[in-house]
Amino acid sequence: MTKKEKAYVVCSRLEEKYPDAICSLTYEKPHELMIAGRLSAQCTDARVNIVTRELFEKYRSIDDFARADIGDIEEIIKPCGLYKTKAKSIVEMCRRIRDVYGGEIPSTIEELTTLPGIGRKTANLIMGDVFHKPAVVTDTHCIRICGRLGLVRSSEPAKVEEELRKILPPEKSSDFCHRLVLFGRDVCRARGAKCTDCPLTDVCSDYIKAGK
Repeated sequence: MTKKEKAYVVCSRLEEKYPDAICSLTYEKPHELMIAGRLSAQCTDARVNIVTRELFEKYRSIDDFARADIGDIEEIIKPCGLYKTKAKSIVEMCRRIRDVYGGEIPSTIEELTTLPGIGRKTANLIMGDVFHKPAVVTDTHCIRICGRLGLVRSSEPAKVEEELRKILPPEKSSDFCHRLVLFGRDVCRARGAKCTDCPLTDVCSDYIKAGK
C-alpha cells in the first residue's frame, strides 16, 4: 500500500467515525478564528474557548482590536499563557489588517504569515475554515498521529505539512486535520493510546511494528 492509498483509507475511516469535522475553537467571525488560533499556542483549545467568550464580547471587530489597549487584552487572555506576547501580536495583526488589507483578512498563506503572530498552522486553519481551500493544519495531534501511522517521516511542522500535501486528497485535507484532533483526544492519545478502540490498527505502522 502506498502512502497515498493509506492516506485515503485513513481519511475514509475517520470520516465514518467523526462525520462532523468541526473546528474545536469556538468562533463566529473570521477574525475571531485567527485570534483564537493565536491564543492556542501552548494552550488547550478548551481554555482558549473560555477566555475568548469575554474577549469577543468586549472586542467585536478587527477595528476594535486594532484600537484596543494592549494591557487590557493582556488581563483578559492571561490564563492562556504567554499573554504579553500574544496580546501585542493580536493588536498588531489587527492593525495590519486594517491598514494594509482594508479591514479584510488576506486569503493566501503568504499574506497571512506576514501578520504578527500568525504562523503556518493558524494560516492553514484560516485557509481551510474561512476560505474553504485545501489546508493542512500541523498541530501536535496531526504530527503525532501521522507519524505513528507512517504517513510522514518528519516531526517538524513545515515538513509534515509538505509531506501530507503530497498524499492527502486536497478537498479532504482540512476536515482530515479537524478529525485528527478529535481522534487524538479520544483514541490515539499522546499517553495511553487506546489501540483496542482504534479503527486504524491494520494500517498503523507503529501498531504493526509492535506486533500487538
